Amino acid sequence: MSGKGSLARRSVLLAAGAGGLAVAGPGALATASADEGDRLVPAFSVPTVADLVALRTAGLAPGTAVQVLGYRSPGDGGGQLVRWDPASQVPVNGGTVLKPTAGGGRWLAVHDGVADFRRFGIFGAETTADDALVAMVNDPAIHRIEAHTDLQFAKRHVFHRSHLDLDFGGHTVVTDAIEPTGPDEPFAAVMFFQGVLAGTVVTRALADPTPELRDVFDVGDSAKFEVGSWWTAVSDQATWDAPKPGRDQRELQKFVQVTEIVDGSHIRVNYLNGWNLAAGRVVTWTKVEPVQHVNVRNLVFRGKKVAPNEPALGSHPFAFEFAVHCNASNIHGTATFWPLVMRRYNTHYRTEQCTLTNPSSVTWGGAGYLTQQIYCLYGHVSDCHVSNTRHLNDFTGSAYCYVTNCHGDGDDQGPFVTHGQYEHDLVYTGNSGLMTFANSGATWGGRAKRITVRKHICSWFVARVKITDLTLEDVRVIGKPGLAGSGMLWVNADGVQLRGCQASDTLIISQATADSTRPNVIEGCTFAFTTAATDIVQASVTTPVHFDRTTLLNLDGHRLSGTGSITFTGCNLRGSSASAAPVAVAATGLAVRSGETMNTGFALRGTTDQRVDLGSGARLGGSNSAKALLSRTGDTGTVRWELGDYTSAAADAATAHLALSGGTNTYRAVGARFTGGRLLLAAAAFGGSSYLQHTACVEEGVERTELPPDGPRVSTAGNLTI
Repeated sequence: MSGKGSLARRSVLLAAGAGGLAVAGPGALATASADEGDRLVPAFSVPTVADLVALRTAGLAPGTAVQVLGYRSPGDGGGQLVRWDPASQVPVNGGTVLKPTAGGGRWLAVHDGVADFRRFGIFGAETTADDALVAMVNDPAIHRIEAHTDLQFAKRHVFHRSHLDLDFGGHTVVTDAIEPTGPDEPFAAVMFFQGVLAGTVVTRALADPTPELRDVFDVGDSAKFEVGSWWTAVSDQATWDAPKPGRDQRELQKFVQVTEIVDGSHIRVNYLNGWNLAAGRVVTWTKVEPVQHVNVRNLVFRGKKVAPNEPALGSHPFAFEFAVHCNASNIHGTATFWPLVMRRYNTHYRTEQCTLTNPSSVTWGGAGYLTQQIYCLYGHVSDCHVSNTRHLNDFTGSAYCYVTNCHGDGDDQGPFVTHGQYEHDLVYTGNSGLMTFANSGATWGGRAKRITVRKHICSWFVARVKITDLTLEDVRVIGKPGLAGSGMLWVNADGVQLRGCQASDTLIISQATADSTRPNVIEGCTFAFTTAATDIVQASVTTPVHFDRTTLLNLDGHRLSGTGSITFTGCNLRGSSASAAPVAVAATGLAVRSGETMNTGFALRGTTDQRVDLGSGARLGGSNSAKALLSRTGDTGTVRWELGDYTSAAADAATAHLALSGGTNTYRAVGARFTGGRLLLAAAAFGGSSYLQHTACVEEGVERTELPPDGPRVSTAGNLTI
């Protein structure tokens, strides 16, 4: 038969169990065996979907297969194989389920799990694709969804399914007509994949302390848990900053899997706890059925451009919550409002090769990010780029994550940040862009630990609050005009270690915590200072800081204001000129081992006892505004001067190697070498409990402006004077 409303018979038979169409010549049915004939169903073709639904289906054998050559026209990509089910009442969706124009029954798609928007009649952004998306995502037989044209979405969707790939083929998604949402809904993405709370909640006050890096937890009754199940683990509010802890100040807030039932009251999970939890602390466990193995890729997303203060009208493509192994790659966004890829309670994931340019807002809290990651574990963000955004990468309460080869320009808002909600064990390698850590305020606790940054370039680096065991390697900070504070590197002296770092404008070391057991070390670094008389080490620093083979340039009245001891080993300190002010030192101890200072020097100004120790071939030279390479201001406390194997070379006769005019001093110079200049050791500086031993030194062209006479507590004999 032929003509409209009938099937055009082809010599094509569907071989059941053969996995496809079998091509047979005329008479194939006649020559087939009886058993083979029972397993064969007829297959036909029609040009379009319109032709398919117009067919007269009365008397059509169940299972009859029809190859639709196209949706609107043959070869347009919307074709598919369908089968006839006269008893089906599955809801029609315009693509994988089609209903004849007349009569009941359904034409059902026969596919291998791969679906395509074109099979729903979507051939561009002129038609909204929301219904097609819902139909495909909610079909458990579909594991991969492809787009071969641009698309438009006007709704925000929440999905709870797993094991799905969405590949948009590099095509553009627009959202100009998207529905509004609430004023603070960062998860109101076009596609929000969300796990489901399972209804089981276990709350337990810890019977014993849970130390750092432990994966075994006291849960009271482990029979409520099973291996392989997923739970959120949330501690009660921390008391670090009692009596006013932050509202969201919790050390433990992660999405973990049970890996072992240890005994009747303990379980093991796939996470090494990052913070100590004392006995009596309460941990709440909530069981979740996660979404798993959802991958989104190859999408150009054009958000709805809205005003910076209109979050309800903006759009962004993807959000994941309670998700495991859910990845995003090659997503490229413009004009988004909330983060391009929004995550909360995600474990094991990758965000890679994504970009974001010119989001709708960079001032609204939480807006303008490429990716936000809250309470996440084992994530890897790589090969991403942003332009004129707020943040490229934000971690909140996350741990064991890695950021590599990500870059930001127009980066004044800070591409790389953490909130400070007890993040730990994060690594950044080979990135560029402004970076700040734990800088979002007391609400979250302002704490983090064990963050490592390698090979990073930025205009500003700040990690000044409660960050413990920060490690920076080959970090270069270069100031740029018009950005206040740029060129600055600011760190917390709590186990901080810098190696091979540089900053063009300033270095600031402050201290907000004292939790680390490792030393503060600055090694092989170079720092320049563009503003005179600022604190290098602030008064809050009480722990020792060790500078090793480090260069400080353009010094002029800069201050080491902390009381923690300062050690310079093999360092090069350069004043901005011969009239620059010396470095002011409040540290209880100052040690200079080898290295050289030129046109700067040290002026002690502590209010308690201090100690100065120079040796191992250290060299002081030049001059300064005080005309003294070593001196003290004020008479408070005792200063102990231990001057050994070091060389002091004054630039002119007026410059003193050492100028002491008062206070209590215990002075011992043995084996030092002085060239030019003068020595000013006034008698008023060596009364009472003071003493002076100046012996075995070489003085070449040195004027002894004033030295006290020898006596029971003064000895100046045995020097070589040239």
